[in-house]
Amino acid sequence: MPDSRTLTAVDMLAERHFAATLELSPVQATDLGLALNQDCYDDFSPDGRAEFADLARRTLAEAADLTPQDEVDRVTLTVLNERLGLQLEIHEADADLLSVNGIASDLHSIREVYDLMPQSSDDDWAMIARRLQAVPEAIDGWFSSQQAAIAAGLPPARRQAQLLAKQCRSWAGAGGYFDVLGDAAGARPASLAADLSAGLAAAKGAFLTAADRIAAELAPRASEVDAVGRERYLLASRGFLGTSIDIDQSYAWGLDEVARVQAEMAATARQIVPGGTIRQAQDALDADPAYRLKGTEALRDWMQHRADDAIAGLVAGEHFVIPEPLRRIECRIADTHDGGIYYTPPSEDFTRPGRMWWSVPLGEDEFTTWRELTTVYHEGVPGHHLQHALALASPELNQWRRHGLWVSGHGEGWALYAERLMAELGFLDDPGMQLGLLDSQSLRAARVVIDLGVHCGLPAPESVGGGDWTFDKAWRYFNAHVSMPLANARFEVQRYHGWPGQAPSYRIGEQCWLDLREQVRARRGETFDLAEFHSVALALGTMGLDALRDAVLAAFADA
Repeated sequence: MPDSRTLTAVDMLAERHFAATLELSPVQATDLGLALNQDCYDDFSPDGRAEFADLARRTLAEAADLTPQDEVDRVTLTVLNERLGLQLEIHEADADLLSVNGIASDLHSIREVYDLMPQSSDDDWAMIARRLQAVPEAIDGWFSSQQAAIAAGLPPARRQAQLLAKQCRSWAGAGGYFDVLGDAAGARPASLAADLSAGLAAAKGAFLTAADRIAAELAPRASEVDAVGRERYLLASRGFLGTSIDIDQSYAWGLDEVARVQAEMAATARQIVPGGTIRQAQDALDADPAYRLKGTEALRDWMQHRADDAIAGLVAGEHFVIPEPLRRIECRIADTHDGGIYYTPPSEDFTRPGRMWWSVPLGEDEFTTWRELTTVYHEGVPGHHLQHALALASPELNQWRRHGLWVSGHGEGWALYAERLMAELGFLDDPGMQLGLLDSQSLRAARVVIDLGVHCGLPAPESVGGGDWTFDKAWRYFNAHVSMPLANARFEVQRYHGWPGQAPSYRIGEQCWLDLREQVRARRGETFDLAEFHSVALALGTMGLDALRDAVLAAFADA
């Protein structure tokens, strides 16, 4: 736990806001490893969303009367006004009600919370049992919000409703997530075992009922159209970026990025298979035993080994200053099978380590390391793990800035920057691993094109037939530019259709980090120090991209 600076009035307001947020969000408290209302859930109903909006209004009203005492205060007020002001815009547009998609709905939050709850003692499992009993009420609140969204003219997309119903059934079905959770409890005292059994039955029943209700109540009122349109897209995009984009320019840039990366991939492919194509090089790597893993245990061990090596290499190379408690990351195979790879931060005291999770689709048992090494750097070090951990360890940040913020453009942009940085530092010199990095970059550029094209009504490329985007055109475009197992690819393309604005935040955010580094390098000249740039920028914590540019350039203004 860092020694915090003397709190100012601005800090105290931010901390009061954060404390009130945690009272409203037991799920966020779980994310942070806090023992606060851990047998409860957030209120996912319209009334619950209104409570968050009321809190934002009160905080903004107080902030308007405060004067910053220093640069830290100035940044805090900037971020507070931007984030909470946008939260109110989203609420007033009823856009905080709709939560139907296949990756980040409130139903996912209700399920995923158990991944981070302690599971060591009888008391831990008693807490889990009580929270499991609260699942039906939490899901009922979520349904109230979805019905309110439809009444407000914001129906879900039918494709996403069907996908979410399927996921609910898989989590609650035989051998699904809740069965695995129950098995993890092992032998417990009779009364606790009975409570757990009742809680698991309640949760499984609630998710199975949710699947039926989605099919019966939401899907018939859902839209056949995936696109949300420009107005809703821009609002969502600001949430993920903390800046406003020009839709048409960003789309054209995305198309150019895809072409640029494909050209680099072609050149790298010829190093692997002389005179060969990208696909031939990928097939050669897939067939090479040196790049293959068999079984999820081998995958987990390989992830752990590579993550540990990255930490040791970056410390030895003095590219980052990494305090000892931050040098631990735990790699795990998730108990779900949705196809995603994700990171969960450490607890504030670092007793629960940062964790990298791999949700392996059912039936997948072989993995290719050439595709995935760059993902280890993205999720681990110097990606999300270092980003979260350095913010947690920063003594200048109040609790809200340390724990209460996540902006995808900042966080995912940094993680992509981390992938590119590892190549620059020589960690991906092997041509196969370099092709994997470029494949990842092609993925992120293709996301910009598909996401913007689908949701904003832009013309599809001629390579897929031009005209309006369809799911089939998005599927063909994706697979023409990204090498990925079929189940993972399906997950990706469905994700773009159901989570507008999120996917482009990676590449747009990365470009912000790259541009900032070059601006600071230009100011510093020969005295530019990469480790200093990283330390200063990451110590600021998460914020929107506009605020990040201002804060980083202000920090180096005296150069």
